[in-house]
Order: sequence, then C-alpha cells, then structure tokens
Amino acid sequence: MQTSSSKCITLVLGGVRSGKSHYAQNLASSGKRVAFIATAEALDGEMQQRIKRHQEERPSNWTTFESPNALEEAVLQCDGKFDYVLIDCLTLWTSNLMMIEDMDADRIYARADRLSAALLQISSSVVLVSNEVGSGVVPASPDGRFYSDLLGGVNRRVAAAADRVLLMVAGYPLTVKDTLTR
Repeated sequence: MQTSSSKCITLVLGGVRSGKSHYAQNLASSGKRVAFIATAEALDGEMQQRIKRHQEERPSNWTTFESPNALEEAVLQCDGKFDYVLIDCLTLWTSNLMMIEDMDADRIYARADRLSAALLQISSSVVLVSNEVGSGVVPASPDGRFYSDLLGGVNRRVAAAADRVLLMVAGYPLTVKDTLTR
C-alpha cells in the first residue's frame, strides 16, 4: 500500500474522444490493487455496448464498483483497500445527479464538495475522469446550458482538491496543475 506521502489525486479532463479514459487507466495501472468506480448506467443498447467494451479494456484483476449516484460513499468504502481508485466519470455522475437532485445546483455542488472531501480523506491515490466543457460550444437549450455550467462547477471543485489536473488533447496530456513538483 502506498504511504500517505505518495498519495496523489489526479483529475484528467478533455473533450470527447480525447483519450481521457485510456490515459487514466494507464496512470492507475501502476497500482497493484485498483478499484474502478463506474458512474455509467446501461440505459440503452448503445450504452450497453460501450460499457461492455470498456469492461473488456480494463485489467481483469481490477475490482469494479458501479456507483452512478453515491460516488462519495463509494470512494470512502475503498479507503485502505486499494492503491488506486479510478473514477470514470464525473461527466455522467453530474448528469445522474441532475435527475436525483431535481436540477438543484446547490445540492449538486454540495455533493461535489462532499466528494472532494472524501478524496482528501482516503489514503489511496485517485484518478478521476471528466469532460472539459470550458472550450465547447454554448449549448442551444436551457437544460444544456444548465448542465454545462453545472459540470464546469463540479470540475472546478474537484480540481481544487486535486494535486494534479491534466487536460488531454489528441491523446496527449497537458499539465494544468501540479502541486507535487513544487
């Protein structure tokens, strides 16, 4: 198990198909004991296929937890049991929370704050994946704009707790924040 001094919280951001998940898996693969926390739900055939493909791409010795809503609790349950916890992804988690928290931004931000506190509390290194919405087109619908604003706020809260924030561009990471090299 890693010592607390070697613990690292890394947020991997990027656009759709930027290589976020692949890069995050490579980071987590340096751990002997890895927990993968999935936030996706197989609500249609296409998503079922996507989830199946992602499962096949992960090492078979990783322990998978499905937690589309209770991410804070899932993180805390991993404490002391894994070298790395990989969370894929905050994008879907935020979307899921929009429904269960009745589109209440304050309640969703409170959940993101509790997640950030849980990340800081556990002894495992953590890698999180999320879509970067700051460079995209402003959505045409009010719900789309609300979601974009909301995900940006969730990403900022988690980035504040993270030791490292990486932005993936065409499969390559750009360092946005790195408090470990100071």
